[in-house]
Amino acid sequence: MSLTRADFHEQNQASARTEALRLFEQKAVLQRAWLSWVAAQIYTLQPAAYASMVRRELARLQEISEN
Repeated sequence: MSLTRADFHEQNQASARTEALRLFEQKAVLQRAWLSWVAAQIYTLQPAAYASMVRRELARLQEISEN
């Protein structure tokens, strides 16, 4: 039985949020090097749907930090 997209999202949302927060917290440490570092980190995440979830969560964190 394969997971629906909604099931996959539900099962992986907490993990994606945790991973995004871990990556986002390195922004202050790495400063200018962060963007290329975080891109490389996201590139290694599997499956692609999970990497997309982390990317969206990072974008949300970035938006919150700018406001």
